[in-house]
Amino acid sequence: MRRHVRCAYGALLLCTFAHAAPVPRAELAALCAEADDQAHCGRLVEARQLRSLARIAERDGDELRVTLAPFGLSVFHDSVNVKGATTYAVWDYLERVDTLVLFTTRGERTGFMLVQRHGGGEYRVPAEPVLAPGDRRFATADFCASECDNEVAIWHIGSDGIRKEALWTPPAAWSDVSVAWRNADTLTLDYALDDGQRHTIERRLDDPSWKKPRPG
Repeated sequence: MRRHVRCAYGALLLCTFAHAAPVPRAELAALCAEADDQAHCGRLVEARQLRSLARIAERDGDELRVTLAPFGLSVFHDSVNVKGATTYAVWDYLERVDTLVLFTTRGERTGFMLVQRHGGGEYRVPAEPVLAPGDRRFATADFCASECDNEVAIWHIGSDGIRKEALWTPPAAWSDVSVAWRNADTLTLDYALDDGQRHTIERRLDDPSWKKPRPG
């Protein structure tokens, strides 16, 4: 259940110095080792991140409130129905583009939502966004045995919102994929194959193997 609440002064009281960083992989594993499920893991990460982001987001029971700029709120409400639970949790804050990253669950499916604080735009992406140098793009790597896109995607951040601009699908099944930016034009992809061995490749954005996403 979602709703927007407008206010006249809330964001004017914000301190502009809010900082957070992605939870390191080892710390994430330790933090969520005793979690009951994915949604519980998200809440544990959120509790850690809200220590640095209290003036941008706050939790009140099943309700998460995100302060927009220059004013306003976006409110996300966790809910349960016959199809399972829908939950939202603060995961990260992309300070350079003033965008909050939420971890989401819908039944058994997990994902992420980007909330642009200027304007309140909301964009669902399938995996954790990794911001590129220059702050105009980010990458996602969505791979799993079922219900995943099994692709690497490049997304563009513009004044008119966020859109997918390119995608790449490997020739073999990948798992446990991580993505990093070597520079503004090159991705480094680390992954495992069926043999259990880890591999690393680089993929330039001007490589002809990238495909354009289908319209819509």
